[in-house]
Amino acid sequence: MHTIAINPYPNEKVYNPMTWFEVTGIISTSALFLPVITTLALRLAWYKSFPALLAYYILVFGFNFLSLNYFKPDQNFVYYYGVTINFLDAPLMLTFMTYFSKTAAFRKKMKLFIPALLVFEIVVIIINGFNLDSAIIVMGPGLLTVFGFSVVFFFHLAKIAITRQKAVGKTCMVAAMIFAYGGYCFIYMIYYILDLPDKYSTFILYFLVNIVSCLLLTIGIALERRRVRHLIELQTARKELKIVYGREEITTATSKKQPQWKNL
Repeated sequence: MHTIAINPYPNEKVYNPMTWFEVTGIISTSALFLPVITTLALRLAWYKSFPALLAYYILVFGFNFLSLNYFKPDQNFVYYYGVTINFLDAPLMLTFMTYFSKTAAFRKKMKLFIPALLVFEIVVIIINGFNLDSAIIVMGPGLLTVFGFSVVFFFHLAKIAITRQKAVGKTCMVAAMIFAYGGYCFIYMIYYILDLPDKYSTFILYFLVNIVSCLLLTIGIALERRRVRHLIELQTARKELKIVYGREEITTATSKKQPQWKNL
C-alpha cells in the first residue's frame, strides 16, 4: 500500500547483503503488481472507485521496481517519485475506500474529507517545500486516517460476512488495508520518529507487510468480482423488465389496484 519513501536497496549498506534478503525484496516488489494484474484481468479498472486503487498500485510498483537499481535510474528522480507517492497515498486510498461506505451520506463526508487533506498537504509543501521532510509531516495523519477508516469498515463488513455470508470480498480487502496500514504506522514510527539503528529489521518488516497485504487484497478483489458480476446481471435484468413492462403500462389503462411493474 504505502511505500513510506523507503528505498529497499539504499546506497549505504545497512544490512547484511544476503541472497535471501534480496529475493524477499523482489518478491515484495512483485506482490505489489498483483492487485494491478487482478484488477485489469477482472475488468474492474473503471468500476466505481477502483481507478484510484489501480493508479496507486501502479505508482507504488514503479517506485519499488526502480529502487531495485536494475537500470541505474537517476537518484533524484527516484527520490521525488517516492515523495510524490507519499503525498498521494492517503488521498488515493481514501478515494478507493469510499467503495466500502455503507451509506451515501457517509460516502459524501469522506469525499469532502479528501480535498481537505489535499489542502493540508499543499499548505505543508508551501511552508516546507516539496521534499521528504514535508512528506513525513503529512504521512503521519494520512496513515492514521486510512487505518482508522479501515478498522471502522472492517467491523461492519466482518459482521455481515459472518452473519449473512455476504461481502466476503470487501471484508478481505479491508482486512488487507488494516494489516498494511497497521504495519506502515509501526514502520513509520520506528523508521522516522524513533529513528532506530536496526534498519535491516525495518526493511524485512516492510517486505513482509507488502507481501501479505497484497496477497490478501488480491484474493478480496477476485471474490468481489463475483459479487459485482451478479449485481450487473441483476441490473441488466431489471432494465430489460422495465423496457418490456414499461411500454405495456403506457398502452394499457391501469387502475390504482393493478400491480405496478415499474417497482420490480
